[in-house]
Amino acid sequence: MITVEEALARVLALAAPLPTETVPLRRAAGRVLAAPATATLTQPPFSASAMDGYWIDAADHRPGAVLRVAGQSAAGRGWTAPVAQGQALRIFTGAPVPRDGGVVVLQENVTREGDTITLPQTLDTQDNIRPRGQDFAQGDQLAAPRKLDARALGLLAAMNVPEVSVYRRPVVAIIATGDELVMPGEAPGPDQILCSNSFALAALAEAAGAEVRMLPIARDTEASLRMVFDLAQGADLIVTSGGASVGEHDLVGQVATDLGLERAFWKIAMRPGKPSMAGRMGDAAMLGLPGNPVSALVCAHLFLRPMLAAMQGLAPTQTTARAVLGTDTGPTGPRTHYMRARLTATDGLPVITPFGSQDSALLGILAEADALLIRPLGDGPRRAGEVVDYLPI
Repeated sequence: MITVEEALARVLALAAPLPTETVPLRRAAGRVLAAPATATLTQPPFSASAMDGYWIDAADHRPGAVLRVAGQSAAGRGWTAPVAQGQALRIFTGAPVPRDGGVVVLQENVTREGDTITLPQTLDTQDNIRPRGQDFAQGDQLAAPRKLDARALGLLAAMNVPEVSVYRRPVVAIIATGDELVMPGEAPGPDQILCSNSFALAALAEAAGAEVRMLPIARDTEASLRMVFDLAQGADLIVTSGGASVGEHDLVGQVATDLGLERAFWKIAMRPGKPSMAGRMGDAAMLGLPGNPVSALVCAHLFLRPMLAAMQGLAPTQTTARAVLGTDTGPTGPRTHYMRARLTATDGLPVITPFGSQDSALLGILAEADALLIRPLGDGPRRAGEVVDYLPI
């Protein structure tokens, strides 16, 4: 067996960044920017009012000053005539100011009578003007790589960038294996269970930016496995669940090897998830996960998500955090233990409490968990109140 850290290094060695493609901005949500995007204009393109009010020359910004209103400037309909000293311009938020050297007085701070306004005795110290280029200037760039969320897309649209270079989405083929499995909606036989792994793994992969192909269940025969592996052709990453152990019905490793799998490892010193494997199978990377639902999803958090990040040019980092242990725990033994746990917010570090049962088949507990308490390989017993590491899920 190898450590979790070594297993992660080996799966990442299988996950090189994919080629890039250019897509319209409307289709770029969730994609990873592959090359810097450059602003083609300055924003704001002109100095604009930040408030509804009256623009006046700075020299007229005096307590009790009385000024004549010369006209008005609205967003998209600016005032083009000169505004002299002693005059005011009715102005609305976002509208261009007539020239530099002025102040916008808020409408609620003046008294208007007909075409004149009177300034208050106490004046605002702010000019209430957004200067040209306050947000960004022509030639400024949005750096890559970066996952394009709503904030980034809004910025790119304002920068007048109609299309962007992004990494191609990884195509992930998901294969569940086992004679015992049936799909949701089917009536399971007396010795069968529902196939849940494929749906959980597909959701995790899609959330990480992948395009998922959920393939038919592979039965516990060489012929069925070969047929489903053949359907996976063209994928960047093949993810199997089940059949990776050493039983006489666990054929995934054997059939994959016959089909050309160059194995990077098999078995990890972790709990749950020991019978995992990875390697390269032709043009695709392969990640073989255990069949137990919790084991499969824990391994997906630890290995599948970083692989997909690396394929899209992102840093494949695992973000761990710290919490206060809420209960005593025993030693871990020869494997790193990822315990399903619940977090409780406090004024300081959160409190993390592992569930009493850590059976790797219990999806109900995994669904309630919001963290994996990380118990390092060979770690001794820990007492409530100690600070420990966890992985958010």
